[in-house]
Amino acid sequence: MEAVRVKIKKADHARDLPLPAYMSDNASGMDLLAAVETAVTLEAGQRLYIPTGVHVAIPAGFEGQIRPRSGLVLRHGVTVLNSPGTVDADYRGEIGVILVNHGTEPFTVSRGDRIAQLVIAPVQKAVLVETEKLPNSARDTGGFGHTGVSGDSRTSI
Repeated sequence: MEAVRVKIKKADHARDLPLPAYMSDNASGMDLLAAVETAVTLEAGQRLYIPTGVHVAIPAGFEGQIRPRSGLVLRHGVTVLNSPGTVDADYRGEIGVILVNHGTEPFTVSRGDRIAQLVIAPVQKAVLVETEKLPNSARDTGGFGHTGVSGDSRTSI
């Protein structure tokens, strides 16, 4: 598989931090680091924007997906709030991560902590074709919780 070339630039406030990196040969995402000047604490239930100190030029036809780190979620209940967040190919601002603490204890983010993952993924553009009737399907209009539920407890939205 040929690697996608993504240009990256460090922000001035992140010159001392390493670039995002894959932590294993077959990792799908690169770890993003916190570029906070001083440690910040997320109280239980709090959300906070965390800068990463990097700007990217993702090629047309691709996007960056910001995803949680499973260890942070499992151990601390800390996750990416708008997961996956999207970095569009034409965005050149600093990548930021909105973390939320769903845990019961405060969680401290320090400079250089691995806080999220960046996955570079292809994007398929859709052409919407307006119609008066959609084709039927096996699921049809079954809503949330529709599949895998037996009896009459299904609800449709």
